[in-house]
Amino acid sequence: MKEIMKIKLLILGLIVLTFTGCKKFLDADPENLKTVEQMYTDPGYAQGFVTTAYRVIPGYYNNSSVATDEAVSSNVNDGFTQIATGSWTPSNGAFSVWNQSYSALMYINQFLEESNKVKWANDDEVSKLFNLRMRGEAFGLRGLYLYFLLRNHAGFTPDGQLMGVPIVTKFLEVSSADFNQPRATFDACVKQIYLDLDSAEFYLPMEYVDIANASQIPAQFATITQNPAVYNRAMGQLHRQLFNGLIAKSFRARTALLAASKAFQSPTNTATWEQAANAAAAVIRYKGGANALPAGGHTFYDNRTDIDGISEGINPSEIIWRENRQTNNSDRELQNFPPSLFGNGLINPTQNLVESFPMANGYPINNSNAAFNIDNPYSGRDPRLRSYIMYNGHPDLANFRTGSQSGSIDGINVRTNSTRTGYYMRKLLRWDVSLTPGAVLGRNRYTPRIRYTEMYLAYAEAANEAWGPKGTGPNSFSAYDVIKAIRTRAGVGTTNNHAYLEECAADKIKMGELIKNERRLELCFEGFRFWDLRRWKENLNETARGMDVNGTVYTPITVETRSYQDHMYYGPIPNSEVLKYNKLVQNANW
Repeated sequence: MKEIMKIKLLILGLIVLTFTGCKKFLDADPENLKTVEQMYTDPGYAQGFVTTAYRVIPGYYNNSSVATDEAVSSNVNDGFTQIATGSWTPSNGAFSVWNQSYSALMYINQFLEESNKVKWANDDEVSKLFNLRMRGEAFGLRGLYLYFLLRNHAGFTPDGQLMGVPIVTKFLEVSSADFNQPRATFDACVKQIYLDLDSAEFYLPMEYVDIANASQIPAQFATITQNPAVYNRAMGQLHRQLFNGLIAKSFRARTALLAASKAFQSPTNTATWEQAANAAAAVIRYKGGANALPAGGHTFYDNRTDIDGISEGINPSEIIWRENRQTNNSDRELQNFPPSLFGNGLINPTQNLVESFPMANGYPINNSNAAFNIDNPYSGRDPRLRSYIMYNGHPDLANFRTGSQSGSIDGINVRTNSTRTGYYMRKLLRWDVSLTPGAVLGRNRYTPRIRYTEMYLAYAEAANEAWGPKGTGPNSFSAYDVIKAIRTRAGVGTTNNHAYLEECAADKIKMGELIKNERRLELCFEGFRFWDLRRWKENLNETARGMDVNGTVYTPITVETRSYQDHMYYGPIPNSEVLKYNKLVQNANW
């Protein structure tokens, strides 16, 4: 990554181009931009095509939680809030990745068509390895962008066909190409993603590490070089956080889980739960199995020793892929700390989410064995509740009060940046940050792109559907094994030998609901909930609720209603594209 950051990109500063204009950079004045042919002798310029594709990777950390039953925003004009409350149209692009993705695909496709002509280095072995790595990154990124396009824009057309998006694997010349292309089937898109990820795995090492001797060179590169120094130059630790083989396996698991889900069931979709389980299992096996779940993974955002000790692109044990570390940063805390800590209280967790945290004994709070105390509702709960949500009387902040009559500036609707639900988000934040005027203190942080816990949860969901709670298929671990590891790590059910988990293990449907709830808790506020509810085809219109706590009086409140319609389980093609191209059929009822 350090090498990439040093490249002088001649395309730096360009506006991200639309699907129809991705070649404009070649039509600009020649004194400003290079021609394609100059890629062949300028490897930095050639590499810039792939670097540009990295710049617009869609992120999960986008506050989309407020478009679900997970949270609301203290800013009622938030774009995701507007979508959730009735303003989602094909022209409202908050959930669209169309233009940025097709723009990136044009850069990627042109690179793939030209990279074999580039002289990457004077040393022939180095040149070959650089070309392989860069092509592997490009294929991987092409699969990545097609996955996001499919997740955000696939759906059923008015004639009942399950369709994906146009598959573009060639660079399209503006002067001669036909941009009026129909959507490919959903199944064809999934298979194209797999094909690109296959290529990425073929060209890339599993991870970028320096080696000490020739015997450590991966087999696919051993015929090119037996020199460790040459291998390290092209495939070593300098390139950490670039797309690698493990990331390719992870996106295969994401794609397979999406394709097997209820929302995309169709006679034309050949995806199975077995495929999804085995794809996720490959990542888990690489990690070391069900019992290799990273011990502190559920508090990755505040594992201070891990975060502060990151160097040379190394990942903490929970992380498969991440963005670069930020130093002395307090942006997220400024957004989300409560007003008493000089924050803007943006993301307000709901009572709906709070109720989904079980008791520490593992039972849901509405279960007769839970020992839930309605007059002391935060006591004896799943330890993740304390870690993820700031509630009235939270033990980590003295005299923290959120009631509307509490007299605190943190109280419900006291200020425009006070909570609307009676809760503030704690997860994702470093609580050693200070926003005190005159004593502002930022801390180091990173934003994950893929966590191991996500892969474990994907396996649990798919394996349960494929083989039941304790079935393993061709693997050595089950959905039960994974969920037990996750709950044990969280400190849930450990005092009664996981009695509730054992109860669920006898019922596939009950186990499935438990798995979904564990996914909800472990991945809350990370941008998964909106997509999970849609692919499960579960209720998008659950009213967001809160709790007004004043003294010993707990008053449930209605905070925000949702206004989704059934066709919104599938996102629209942007209206601007449908108007331009008559072969581009919109999803039904948009």
